[in-house]
Amino acid sequence: MRNYTPVAFHAISRIHNQFNVWVLAMKAAIVGISGPELTEAERSLFAHLPPAGIILFSRNIQSPTQLQGLVADLRRALPADAVLMLDQEGGRVARLGAPHWPALPSAATLGALWTHDPAEARITACKRGMALGLMAQAAGIDVITAPVLDVPVLGSDKVIGDRAISTDPVAVGVLGADIAAGILSQGVQPVMKHIPGHGRATIDSHVSLPRVATKQLDQDLAPFVANARLPWAMTAHIVYEAWDAVRPATVSPRVIEEVIRRRIGFQGILVSDDLAMGAMTGDPASRARDALAAGCDLALFCSGDLILNQTVLEAAFVLSAARAAEMKFRQADLLATDFAAAPIPVLADAMP
Repeated sequence: MRNYTPVAFHAISRIHNQFNVWVLAMKAAIVGISGPELTEAERSLFAHLPPAGIILFSRNIQSPTQLQGLVADLRRALPADAVLMLDQEGGRVARLGAPHWPALPSAATLGALWTHDPAEARITACKRGMALGLMAQAAGIDVITAPVLDVPVLGSDKVIGDRAISTDPVAVGVLGADIAAGILSQGVQPVMKHIPGHGRATIDSHVSLPRVATKQLDQDLAPFVANARLPWAMTAHIVYEAWDAVRPATVSPRVIEEVIRRRIGFQGILVSDDLAMGAMTGDPASRARDALAAGCDLALFCSGDLILNQTVLEAAFVLSAARAAEMKFRQADLLATDFAAAPIPVLADAMP
């Protein structure tokens, strides 16, 4: 899809929707659902406009038994190649949480450990990833949105804060790779975020659009360059004035092609951050089209609103077979890191 110009993409999308071409093929979008059970209206929508995946949040999760039933129901309602994604980092962002799932400390504790014992920090980071992956795998989840590879700077908004591993880009790159390796070891796909870096944002992109004026962005890119072989990445809703003074990275062909794909070297599946966030403008359909036209492989829309989900799925182009085949864990993905294979742990042993 990265070969289409925005004009061509919009034309193809209109033809696709008008003539109902490929209607049963997966749409290049991942959407949320409204609650702890799949509704009949959602089931009907996904039968007619199958998404490439569903992302789950706390509103969808009550207990392991309930989650098991929901996952089974979603598997029946979605194409076989569709993924189930979970917004799960540990620390503040944990949709599998107490009392049913163990809590992990913030990612920043890894950076603190790195300052006096890098070797132990690496072991702990890998265990953290294994714990995240094991929880996800046991719940039937294919993809989790971790690790965070943002490098915060003085004065940045607290939305990242202790979700970041460290202010040292080397530590972020190394320990982020170890977290990802631990996740992969459990047969789950990690998503590094928020490419090309959210650490300089002085505004929460959930609320409004951040702008980054500096041209000195090498330290922001460094952790992503170090992890460019990972299978998934999530964009940042930020305007980087050095690269595109108008459009945030998520909808900027220049940032995606020249910075993410070429300079960083990431060739895996690129999913947008949540297009329902306040940083983005326009209606949900145009947000999805613009993200896909810019070069994202998948448009992510998390609100769970049925009508808005329908508009996003109608607007989204069909996901290519090649990209669909890359969404779920493959044994070759273990080669993306320097992870040395280890026995599958029990959950208690995987805890940092």
